[in-house]
Amino acid sequence: MVEDVVIPAGERSGATGSGGRRGPEGTGQIGALGLHLADPRVEASVLGLLDNVEGALRASVASADPLVTEAARHLVEAGGKRFRPLLVALGAQFGDPTGTQVVPAAVVMELTHLATLYHDDVMDEAAVRRGAPSANSRWTNSVAILVGDYLFARAADIAADLGPEAVRLQARTFARLVHGQIAETVGPRGGEDPVAHYLHVIAEKTGSLIATSARFGGMFGGASPEHIEALAGYGETIGVAFQLSDDLLDIASESRQSGKTPGTDLREGVPTLPVLYALAADDSDAASVRLREILATGPLVDDVLHAEALGLLRESPALKRARETVRSYAEDARTRLGPLPQSPARRALESLCDYIADRTS
Repeated sequence: MVEDVVIPAGERSGATGSGGRRGPEGTGQIGALGLHLADPRVEASVLGLLDNVEGALRASVASADPLVTEAARHLVEAGGKRFRPLLVALGAQFGDPTGTQVVPAAVVMELTHLATLYHDDVMDEAAVRRGAPSANSRWTNSVAILVGDYLFARAADIAADLGPEAVRLQARTFARLVHGQIAETVGPRGGEDPVAHYLHVIAEKTGSLIATSARFGGMFGGASPEHIEALAGYGETIGVAFQLSDDLLDIASESRQSGKTPGTDLREGVPTLPVLYALAADDSDAASVRLREILATGPLVDDVLHAEALGLLRESPALKRARETVRSYAEDARTRLGPLPQSPARRALESLCDYIADRTS
């Protein structure tokens, strides 16, 4: 899924933690996402929605049990990009963003996302999430799993107030998330292409929830069916593109840009797209052969080998090919916006395509 990075405090907007800010010429930009909102009215609407979502999130995880409340608020208060509520807010701009169900719809999406993070950290044995101790390292795996379950339950409860279709969509999205996690855990089956398998996992684990977020924005903003479908298609594709670009940043960027130490995935043996391309390549030059030898050993815990692999990957044809794949997804996402009317909201969504295509160049 799209990794949440900690946004510098100077870039945050009020309680949202979403990083709303204004550039030197007054052009709005949402946090670390490179999203430009040139229209002040749309910017005010989106940032206002995100502020309301932030308050509703904190209220929604409150429990009669103080421990549950504390653990459930742990990641809420740690911040993050709020990418999914942002897509809800932007999708609603194609209808009426002041609709009373828009904020609850965004809360459903973010709670579902946060629940997966609690479970992911248990599976990954993670010690840190969003710059703070992970819930499992602070309260034990059992508590983290149960708090994740609690957040899923709260999301379902709020979705019930939005109507049967919202419940159905949230449940189907959750099912895709689970299928994606299982596919990632099991790995490619006999004869399955590892790259195709990886892209499928990302679509299920990341694209599905972002697609439903954009769909919910259109639905509960009252957009037309054609526009809702366009938003959902855009959300799925841009979600995959964003996750793939995060994979590249782990290799190509400095830590401040990616939000984590470069080469973390390499050190942990996570087979991201550039690594899969490198392993599948048949280039016979010495650098490519040496890179395949190192990557085939698994997690690179040795600092010398890790540094060598990172340097070779940064100069490899595999990284170039991965960049081209990211660009193709970003352009596909832009194409899916075709049925939407020309508007500041559409241009904002297009700016996200530009940002994702350029952030790993």
